[in-house]
Amino acid sequence: MEISVGPQLDRLEKEFEIIERHRPVLSKPGTRLVKYRMVDAFLAFWFRFIYRHRSAIEIGNYSFIHQVIERDYPTWSGHWLEQMHREHIAASGQYNIVGSYWERGNQNEIDIVAINELEKSALIAEVKRNPANIRLSRLQEKAEKLRQQLKGYDVRFEGFSLEDFSD
Repeated sequence: MEISVGPQLDRLEKEFEIIERHRPVLSKPGTRLVKYRMVDAFLAFWFRFIYRHRSAIEIGNYSFIHQVIERDYPTWSGHWLEQMHREHIAASGQYNIVGSYWERGNQNEIDIVAINELEKSALIAEVKRNPANIRLSRLQEKAEKLRQQLKGYDVRFEGFSLEDFSD
């Protein structure tokens, strides 16, 4: 179509507040490493599972929708679990920067990076629905470039899961 989507994304973000722009932690302000995410979980669910398969709904094939949700919900909900953990860490007041990290091509994605610039400490964390799937050794490998940027910081690696919200 040869038109820029920038103005439309800008309106969805600033005027309608439907999406949010996310940059990797410690990235430069003008970086093009940007991801857009839906702000509202209900709308995200609607577009991912209902709107996308509206033809199945129109013909009354609800078992198909049920199968798709059963198959894809664990992966889809992982993003929202990560968001809940980031919000919980931010609310703790221990860090002045909380976000996620990735490199070009979505390489070395890290779910949570929290930094306390005063105490020179950092938390690098992986979030999984099932705690048995957390691999801290793999997380440490993925965080190699990030650790170089955090030279001089006391860096701690942790894994979080759905079970951390059992209370």
